[in-house]
Amino acid sequence: MSQPGVVSAGSLSGRVAVVTGGGTNLGFAAASELVSAGANVVIAGRRQEVLSEAAEALGERSSYVVADIREDEGAEAIIGSALERHGRLDLLLNNAGGQFWAPAEGVSTNGFSAVRRLNVEGTLRMCEVAYELAMRPAAAGTIVNTTVSPHQGMPGMAHTGAARAAVEAITADLASRWATDGVSLVSVALGRFATESLKKYPEPIWRTAAETVPLQRLGEVADYGALISLLVGPLGRAMSGTTISLDGALDNWHGSWPPPSTGHQDGLVPTEQRR
Repeated sequence: MSQPGVVSAGSLSGRVAVVTGGGTNLGFAAASELVSAGANVVIAGRRQEVLSEAAEALGERSSYVVADIREDEGAEAIIGSALERHGRLDLLLNNAGGQFWAPAEGVSTNGFSAVRRLNVEGTLRMCEVAYELAMRPAAAGTIVNTTVSPHQGMPGMAHTGAARAAVEAITADLASRWATDGVSLVSVALGRFATESLKKYPEPIWRTAAETVPLQRLGEVADYGALISLLVGPLGRAMSGTTISLDGALDNWHGSWPPPSTGHQDGLVPTEQRR
């Protein structure tokens, strides 16, 4: 389990969070940070063995529920589990999602539908159930929806770019509609992170992933966990309706960095000499 980062130990004591896709990678990192800060965390996913191992690693303030966010009964089981075990829900992190690498013309109708159903419909279903069962009755709560960066185009990932753009639009709309009920919604657009999931893509993609990021490194999962833990508190309410890009400036540039057109062989961005 990670040690507390920007949020101190015990600062989230008594808070309750649900993290979908919380058994591995970024979801586990977020759950770990939340637990370290004192929150009770329910992780959710479709693989019991993975969730069981993750919950054991997270410790006594964690539990898990096996369910599919794409189904009404699955979403209700996840939120219902948190309420049954803890009596409240302060944070829903819609971290679960997925896609595959393919050119836009190579994505079948069924493939596009599968990505949309998981990333858009599953996320929306979780938002609605959390709002109806937990957050509206309590007149409080924060929902964080994970999307992706860059926003200006994703060659090989057009299907997920479209799906995640829809999630950002839904987040902004619900943030406006549910504001008077005390419910906040924020999107977090992720760049390229050093996770095991990255290696499922073609080797040329993951081997050169850091070269496309102006920061010149892949994101650390701890960075994601730290941001999520901050959004549980007043910061999440203040940023309701917005999209936060956690991407090492990837959204500002697409291609190798620095641009080859600068002509610098030493890898430095040229600086104009001013008089």
